[in-house]
Amino acid sequence: MNLFAGGGGAEAGYRRPCAASAPLLQPLAIIRPVKRIALIVGLASLAAIPPASALADAIYTFRDENGVVHFTNIKGVDPRQRLLYPSATAEPPMARGRPVALPSQATVERYRAFVDSAAKTYGVDPHLIQAVIAVESAYNPTAISPKGASGLMQLMPETARRYGVRNIFDPQENILGGVRYLRDLLVMFNNDYKLVLAGYNAGENAVIRSGNRIPPYAETLAYVPKVMDLWDRLRSRAG
Repeated sequence: MNLFAGGGGAEAGYRRPCAASAPLLQPLAIIRPVKRIALIVGLASLAAIPPASALADAIYTFRDENGVVHFTNIKGVDPRQRLLYPSATAEPPMARGRPVALPSQATVERYRAFVDSAAKTYGVDPHLIQAVIAVESAYNPTAISPKGASGLMQLMPETARRYGVRNIFDPQENILGGVRYLRDLLVMFNNDYKLVLAGYNAGENAVIRSGNRIPPYAETLAYVPKVMDLWDRLRSRAG
């Protein structure tokens, strides 16, 4: 289904995996700047757009060669496109600088079977996996970051391909790919969990270029202690 009036495709990396997982948004408004009354009607249509805090998807807009303004939730349908409203769920909590609350037991249980299975298969602490999921996506399986990381464990497309993840929004596949990456980072950095988490956030090459230290990126410097702290609290609660 094409949401963009006038044809054109969406970037494959942004399109939702299936219609059932997140209903696609219809065009919110089309404004033709012909007469003043048309502009007023268009502005009234814009007023009907829900506030950014209520939107599950980001909203993009562009004006075409005929002066028609298009609105869509699909990124990349036109090179003139710009972000109108950010997604309420795309950015992980750590990127917004907010403290990460201890997830409820019910939230942890939602994906426990997948987490515990992957943890046992690849020898990674399940509480660490849960902490990464909480910080990365707040347990939102359809979360997409501004940089294109997707799913529960916020896998970048190239990381997903590396670990054979075919549907990045499938919770089980996403968790398996993320846990395999954590396992490889544990081997690479000799079980130094701070470097492992820095590598997960910034990429292993960034850690290596920094002399096997946490790279001096603001996001990574905030990310590592948040995951470590939440991991400790999850272990404490589990006893």
